[in-house]
Amino acid sequence: MTSGVRMPTQTRDPRAAPDRPLETEYRPRVAIDARRAIAYQQRGAHDPSHTVHEGIIWRVSRTPEGVATLAIRVKRDRVRGAAWGPGAEWALQQLPRLCGAADDPDGFEADRHPLIADVHRRHPALRIGRTDLVFDALASAIFEQKVTGLQAFGAWRMILTWCGERAPGPTPRPMFAPPADWRLIPSWTWHRAGLEPPQAKTVVSAAARRASIERAAASATDGDARDRVFTSLPGVGVWTSAEARIRAFGDADAVSVGDYHLCHQVGYALTGRRVDDDGMCALLEPWRGHRQRVIRLIGLSGAVEPRRGPRLAPEDHRGR
Repeated sequence: MTSGVRMPTQTRDPRAAPDRPLETEYRPRVAIDARRAIAYQQRGAHDPSHTVHEGIIWRVSRTPEGVATLAIRVKRDRVRGAAWGPGAEWALQQLPRLCGAADDPDGFEADRHPLIADVHRRHPALRIGRTDLVFDALASAIFEQKVTGLQAFGAWRMILTWCGERAPGPTPRPMFAPPADWRLIPSWTWHRAGLEPPQAKTVVSAAARRASIERAAASATDGDARDRVFTSLPGVGVWTSAEARIRAFGDADAVSVGDYHLCHQVGYALTGRRVDDDGMCALLEPWRGHRQRVIRLIGLSGAVEPRRGPRLAPEDHRGR
């Protein structure tokens, strides 16, 4: 909720060494679960652009001003940030939105279902954060099309480590920003990383239109308009568009239709049985405007359908 944001002040001693960070402190006027909002952006336990070390969240981003490393310490009533690199000022200005400050839960009626009401009561500070980095959100979603999380996160880790830019600042381990130009990644590198050719082709094709995609998506006024921007790209469907909207814009209404597990999870939590995508959309319809919020609350509920068989084993088509 933007009314609850006190914009950060940044401090820098002009006599300080070049590697000294810019710093800020953000104090939301209402309680927000900043740690959980930020954690959603991590792509697997070994994401080279996101890690947690000794209670500090480290993130590396390619901002409009250049690469930035952001170190975030979340306290009970405040969030402290330190940033390095040419994009440091941009990263600190964006920090409140990353923490969920732009997410407005007004009008959300949790009491439409007892499970949702209970979880909302236990997690009233839940917020949906946003990165405001359109293309990187889209690229990470494309990586996750039609594969297991293990495969997608592994490919993301390899591509960023091999082709990304080393993070500035005293990161706790080597960290990397996404590539400056995804089109320069050779085909054999995509293959070695384990990303399927259709996904690699989609990322490269979208990268050719990066500037126009970012302008159009940022200027769009709602989720439907952003869907039209993203799905105009070859290889990008409604699932990928929804995931990009959630990550880049903190879209509280986005629903990742086509997800292999999501409809089953929503159906089981709200009715005790599986449903398909149409059934999921019907169940979530009363919360239109806040459907992603309901999905997040379901994820926190612990209502998990019992496993019916072995997990899907990832396929690896790379030559040995």
